[in-house]
Amino acid sequence: MNLGDWISQPVNWVFTLLALASAYSGVRVVTSQNVIRAALFLVGALASSAGLFLLLSAEFVALTLVLVYIGAVIVLFLFGIMITRAPLGRDVALDHKRRAPAAITSIILFAVLSWASIRAFAGREVTGVGDATDTRLLGEALLGRFVVPFEVVSFLLLAALIGGITLARKDLSPAEEEAREAT
Repeated sequence: MNLGDWISQPVNWVFTLLALASAYSGVRVVTSQNVIRAALFLVGALASSAGLFLLLSAEFVALTLVLVYIGAVIVLFLFGIMITRAPLGRDVALDHKRRAPAAITSIILFAVLSWASIRAFAGREVTGVGDATDTRLLGEALLGRFVVPFEVVSFLLLAALIGGITLARKDLSPAEEEAREAT
């Protein structure tokens, strides 16, 4: 397939837009100095990843990514930040002066993974989803055979949420509250 054939297919344009959005959001997640903005950029990265899964005809994985990670984990993350009253501004003590080793390591890792992927899948063309698992079968397995473990995990996550709130939330005396509002 040459470049002209690749450009002529609309799905490749959609892939390019989703890949660029995912890359930009991923970079902004780790470079943002505000934790709320970093969480929102993480939503963008996860949403574009879900879009990439939709392009691969993996609707169940895309929906799970949206429901579990965007709908639950990010909301829980933001909820935890709001409850603990964490400082939202920049903390100079946490800044790293030497970013070059991390950037070089990231570039080398990207190059190695790209080379390995291209070498492993070179010349192969992705055809239809003939071997894909039907979403109906996955739903029947989750709500049939695995309904008890599924519910146990949900109660475990609920207990962890309540425990986290209990540990993080401490009532301040009126004098402490006034001192906090003054700063």
